[in-house]
Amino acid sequence: MWPNDAANVRGVTESFRADGVRVLITGGTSGLGAAMATSLRDAGASVAITGRDAARAEAVARELGNGAVGVGMDVRDEDDVARGVDRVFDEFGGLDVLVNNAGVGMRTVNPRFLTDPQPFWAVSPDGFRDLVATNLTGYFLVARAVVPRLLSAGSGRVVNVSMNHSTMNRKGFVPYGPARSGAEALARIMAADLEGSGVTSNILLPGGATATGMIPDDFPPEQRAQLLDPAVMGPPIRWLASPQAAGVHDERIVASEFAAWLSTRSS
Repeated sequence: MWPNDAANVRGVTESFRADGVRVLITGGTSGLGAAMATSLRDAGASVAITGRDAARAEAVARELGNGAVGVGMDVRDEDDVARGVDRVFDEFGGLDVLVNNAGVGMRTVNPRFLTDPQPFWAVSPDGFRDLVATNLTGYFLVARAVVPRLLSAGSGRVVNVSMNHSTMNRKGFVPYGPARSGAEALARIMAADLEGSGVTSNILLPGGATATGMIPDDFPPEQRAQLLDPAVMGPPIRWLASPQAAGVHDERIVASEFAAWLSTRSS
C-alpha cells in the first residue's frame, strides 16, 4: 500500500521514472504545461513543448536542457498542427504520450473576470470563438493528428488537462466554462473510442485555481496566497508517463487529491 501522507506519496511518485518516454505537451511554455514539462524532464522523459510563439517555445526548451524541444504551433490551425506534430515525430522518431494542455483563460475576454464578471451576452463573438478554438477545438485537432500514429505504433497515452466541474458552470465564465466542459466530454469520448486499442486516454486537472498567467493581475493578495502551485501537476503526470501507469484508462485524476487517489488505488 502506498503511504497515505501527501508528502510521502509525492516522494514515491517522484521516484517513478519515464526514461526514454517521448512526450508532447501543448501550451508548455508557462503555467501548468511548464510545470509538467519540468517534472517529466526530471523523470528522464524527452519533452516537446509547443506555443504560438516559436521563439519563446525554443527558449523555454533550452532552459529545460537536453532532451527538450520547443515547437511553434498554433493549436487553432489544423495545418500548423500537422506541421508541428510532424516536427515532433521527426525530432523524437515517434511519440509515446500526448498531453493536451494548451488553453487561454477568461482574462482574454474579460480582464476583470473574477472581480467584475460579465454576463454571457456581453462577450464578443470573436472572443468566444477564439477561446473555444484554442481550449476545445485545439484538443481535437492535436489528438486527431497524433492518435492515428499511436494506433499504428500499437501503443501510446493521451492525457487531457481539464478543470473542476464547478468552474464549468460558474457565473461570468462564458466562454471558458463551456469550452472546458466540451473538452472534458471530448476526452471521455476519446477514451470510449480508444477502449481496447492499446492507446490509453485519461483526464488530469489541478483541483483548484492555480497561480498561472490566467489569474488577473488585480487578484487580491490574500486570495492569491491560496492558489495552487502549478507544480501540483508534477507527480501525477510523471506517474501517468511511467511504466506503473500501463493500462490505466479513462480515469479522471485530480492532482491536489492524487496522494489519496493513488493510495486507494494501490491498497
